[in-house]
Amino acid sequence: MRRMLMENVDPAAVPQRKLSNGMIIPGIGMGTFGNDRYAPREVADAVYGAIKAGYRLLDCAAAYGNERDIGQVLARVFAEGVVQRQELTVMTKLWNDMHGKGDVLVACAKSLRDLKLDYVDVYMVHWPFPNYHAPGAVLTGRNPDAVPFSVEEYMSVWRQMERLVDMGLVRSLGMSNMTVTKLEQVLPLCRIRPVVLEVEINPTFQQPALFDYCMSHGILPVAYSPMGSPCRPERDTEEGDVVTFEMPELKEIAETHGCHPASVCVKWAVQRGHVPIPFSVYEKEYVENLRCTTEDFLTEEEMDTLKRADRNARLIKGKVFLWEEAESWRDIWDGEDERNNCKTTEA
Repeated sequence: MRRMLMENVDPAAVPQRKLSNGMIIPGIGMGTFGNDRYAPREVADAVYGAIKAGYRLLDCAAAYGNERDIGQVLARVFAEGVVQRQELTVMTKLWNDMHGKGDVLVACAKSLRDLKLDYVDVYMVHWPFPNYHAPGAVLTGRNPDAVPFSVEEYMSVWRQMERLVDMGLVRSLGMSNMTVTKLEQVLPLCRIRPVVLEVEINPTFQQPALFDYCMSHGILPVAYSPMGSPCRPERDTEEGDVVTFEMPELKEIAETHGCHPASVCVKWAVQRGHVPIPFSVYEKEYVENLRCTTEDFLTEEEMDTLKRADRNARLIKGKVFLWEEAESWRDIWDGEDERNNCKTTEA
């Protein structure tokens, strides 16, 4: 009975974004990273509910361990007529252990088989190096096989990604977890340029320099952890981490609008112009995340308040990928967080 009473959101009312290659995608998507807390079937059930509620963008990844279950859901919604394939944007990602010669096609083929699709709309390189960890990894020291970023290694992967577009298996390409430093090195070498970059962005970690760089280069930022990832894996937590929902500015705006701070995070993201991909297995939450993008918008003053409230506080640090010579997790991000801090102090 509860499913019959589900609140739906008209997909046509959801803001849309045009990619540099002309593709149109929704301005908000449903994330599917939940394998640290939820079984694949639980995530897939949430995806089914989300599509029925009006979501038309899904963010998947081989590393999340649930593509097979999500594929069953996709086959179901197509068979039931809930949505047609061309109405759905499906993004997924190449995992770090499939960077070798010939591996990218194999990995893509497996994702397509698991998702029960003929093509994916956006295929991304998940991390810019082959440093691998098993799902749910805990920090027990650094992997001796881990290596720092290499332009040569990355471009060998990207050339394989480009061939997937040529083969019609992928409509568009994307990158993930890159920095301006890395983008400046690889973009001039790309035959097919990325249309999206998926990175951490939320009100406490706005990445203005990276955001501006992407927008000026025809790359749409896609935001994971758009609410500050309060349920992120323990390996990415540190003492003193910012709690996004406790930001005074965020709480005050939420009180003004009579909503949860999570809704303000989503509204802020969509109005700023990047694409948030929040995840929840709870129907009330994922429906509200979608619905709030269609009404009761933030004022220019509220948007400016949040812009000035940026704490430059990265929460997803990637420590599990560190190589032996690295001084700290900040090396993964090329020290750009520290430079942002200096600019904030100067301002």
